[in-house]
Amino acid sequence: MDVSVKGEYALRAVFDLAGRDAPGPVKIADIAQRQEIPQKFLELILAQLKKGGFLESRRGADGGYFLAQPATEITIGAVLRHIEGSLSPGRKMYRNGSPENSPFPEFWNQVEQALSGVIDKTTFADLVERWREKNTHRAANWEI
Repeated sequence: MDVSVKGEYALRAVFDLAGRDAPGPVKIADIAQRQEIPQKFLELILAQLKKGGFLESRRGADGGYFLAQPATEITIGAVLRHIEGSLSPGRKMYRNGSPENSPFPEFWNQVEQALSGVIDKTTFADLVERWREKNTHRAANWEI
């Protein structure tokens, strides 16, 4: 599976919003800084995610972006498909049609099913929880 930079940035932006402990909108500049995403590019990505129903926004001095639904309901697969389109490696490989006597279309179908089985069941809440667990286990050990 080949995820574009745009797709990666979209995932990072939604992850950033999903991991927020404080309620309310988040400024684009804050997301861009934390996730190291160029702000102008992020603006376009967030607008696309808003059109897809993943985000909402509020204007004004206290404005910004926030999740349109709980992080427990937004899957990695849904965001990736919205940004990237088809994630099937076989469809990208056989743009001009596949040979009729080839074993690869069935193989790529199996790969796509396995991939979908992971990304369509993994929510941003799952990622945030795993990330927090991983980082709490990395606590410094000051024993000598």
